[in-house]
Amino acid sequence: MDVNQPKQEHLLALKVMRLTKPTLFTNIPVTCEERDLPGDLLNQLMKDDPSTVKGAETLMLGEMLTLPQNFGNIFLGETFSSYISVHNDSNQVVKDILVKADLQTSSQRLNLSASSAAVAELKSDCCIDDVIHHEVKEIGTHILVCAVSYTTQTGEKMYFRKFFKFQVLKPLDVKTKFYNAESDLSSVTDEVFLEAQIQNITTSPMFMEKVSLEPSIMYNVAELNTVNKAGESVSTFGSRTYLQPMDTRQYLYCLKPKQEFAEKAGVIKGVTVIGKLDIVWKTNLGERGRLQTSQLQRMAPGYGDVRLSLETIPDTVNLEEPFDITCKITNCSERTMDLVLEMCNTNSIHWCGVSGRQLGKLHPSSSLHLALTLLSSVQGLQSVSGLRLMDTFLKRTYEYDDIAQVCVISSKVKEEH
Repeated sequence: MDVNQPKQEHLLALKVMRLTKPTLFTNIPVTCEERDLPGDLLNQLMKDDPSTVKGAETLMLGEMLTLPQNFGNIFLGETFSSYISVHNDSNQVVKDILVKADLQTSSQRLNLSASSAAVAELKSDCCIDDVIHHEVKEIGTHILVCAVSYTTQTGEKMYFRKFFKFQVLKPLDVKTKFYNAESDLSSVTDEVFLEAQIQNITTSPMFMEKVSLEPSIMYNVAELNTVNKAGESVSTFGSRTYLQPMDTRQYLYCLKPKQEFAEKAGVIKGVTVIGKLDIVWKTNLGERGRLQTSQLQRMAPGYGDVRLSLETIPDTVNLEEPFDITCKITNCSERTMDLVLEMCNTNSIHWCGVSGRQLGKLHPSSSLHLALTLLSSVQGLQSVSGLRLMDTFLKRTYEYDDIAQVCVISSKVKEEH
């Protein structure tokens, strides 16, 4: 953008130009066969063209750089750079020149001037130059406001300003999904898997330099976007992590609650903050862009007042032979419970032991481990169901069905194997 102030009104002229990287020049190949009328003339002209790549003249590849011909697009996360020049077009000496550059967004006004001090004097045909930089952090309309004030030789105070409007576009479309995984067979509290879908919605390829998850203080994170090959960690997207226009890439992360939070039942519940994504990319000739999402939140799964989970259970059991499991019962409420365990048999699963056993009082955020024995009378994949917990204080019963599944096989089949 380039605006000249009319000389009849002011002694100074203001010029503003956006600073961007050059682009590779590409020419449209024009060729023909030798039997055509031009013969080999067009092919020879392409070979002699200094802008083409030798040996690949017909591929529209260029070796030359061209200066930007227009303002171009500005995307969120990129750095906006601009050159500001104030030139004295008159034959007089101008004094006390102050150049101020502000960037007005929908939410704030930022001062981008490198210096707030006034220049004592500016002789004829001389200029004041300044380069401003700003990392764009908002989308939508931006207005660059350039104001110039000065004093003439006669002592008259002069002032003018110019406005330059441009739009900041969204470069990426980021979507997230959460998956809850209950770690019933370990001492680790539930894991959370985060899937981040990142789509390039610009018109040029991007080099994805970094996509990482900065977890909140409650979680530790493990990135699942690499594979181990010959002892080295290799990206699942290959060595060239380019994202073409409108292409989407999926990143996966596993979050585990830290030990101090995992040991406190009921702490991680409701809406919790997971963390934020940090995305860094490069475009064209190395222009760098960076985006950080807002804090990602997920709704922790609700377990009600009492949570029952399995600590140990065999994968395969013999038909009509007892097997043991270990349950963990956690009080997720804010009151003390007096629990009674009831065991209800199903068509395939039969509990061994006395139903109606008193488990005693369980304080808030406390847990107890319970060893139980059962057997199956039906082969195949059977569901462990039929546990009931009754709170004698409130006369409330909590039912737990389809807690887990076991594979029941005949003992004869096991002997044959």
